[in-house]
Amino acid sequence: MASSISTHSLLVVRSSRSSSYPPSPPIFSLENSKRKCNNHTKFPTGVRKINRKCRAMVQQTVQGPSAAYAKEMERLSAKESLLLAFKDAGGFEGLITGKTTDMQQIDVNERIVGLEKLNPTPRPTTSPYLEGRWNFEWFGSGSPGLAAAKFLFERFPLAIANLSKLDVVIKDGYAKISASVKLFNSIESSFIVSTKLSVEGPLRMKEEYIEGLFESPKVNEESIPEQLRGTFGQAVSTMQQLPVPIKDAVAGGLKVPLGGSVSRLFMISYLDEEILIIRDSSGVPEVLTRLDPGPSPLAEPITEYES
Repeated sequence: MASSISTHSLLVVRSSRSSSYPPSPPIFSLENSKRKCNNHTKFPTGVRKINRKCRAMVQQTVQGPSAAYAKEMERLSAKESLLLAFKDAGGFEGLITGKTTDMQQIDVNERIVGLEKLNPTPRPTTSPYLEGRWNFEWFGSGSPGLAAAKFLFERFPLAIANLSKLDVVIKDGYAKISASVKLFNSIESSFIVSTKLSVEGPLRMKEEYIEGLFESPKVNEESIPEQLRGTFGQAVSTMQQLPVPIKDAVAGGLKVPLGGSVSRLFMISYLDEEILIIRDSSGVPEVLTRLDPGPSPLAEPITEYES
């Protein structure tokens, strides 16, 4: 009996002492948590323990923006790493001239895969970022573009023939692929392929080749080597003697109709405002970098699909 009374008195004294003092910050915080969660445990000593479930909910709210920021920093780092790998491998010229080593190629391919995993555009085929002017930076092994470029450089040294640029313009469902070749560093000729693009899904597109055009060569007479100036003068004289319809046809370039007889399927595995990565049906990657500022991200996306 004495023990019971003593314990009761101790509890009364503790209660009266707590009422005569203002509540401490920890007690106020616990009472606050009680109102929000209403999920706590009260011990006989008066100490309250917040349920771990409530604490986890608070942590998730705080860490959400930090996780998104960390992922964006990872993507930017992966993109910068890929661009540096291109430079270390010798760029486009090193690739088509065969100077890029197997180790450099596998390093670039590894970084391509790493960046594709961080693709920020879930529906790239209908994104406004797809339109614009793009420059080819990299071809995977087995790519038709790489094979054509290597065919040229394996038969002609750089002093005779040089692929000065290879780019593509995408606009309103069509694409124009331009390859410019410079001969003897003075005669520049371009070959343009026009294609039609059909959206077949969020990632997949179909490309149909419509027409090829060999543009008339543009000559910088001051850059022509001395030993070729006589030949060049004879060619110019011959052109001037041609009938007007033929001269106009030659001046307009040589068109090769393709009529959609050649086509291919490809998938866009990565797209942002600066880099475009596509893979053909065999999985070979092509990496392009933007040459123009590009459209506004607020532009209306394409929503229709063709099967």
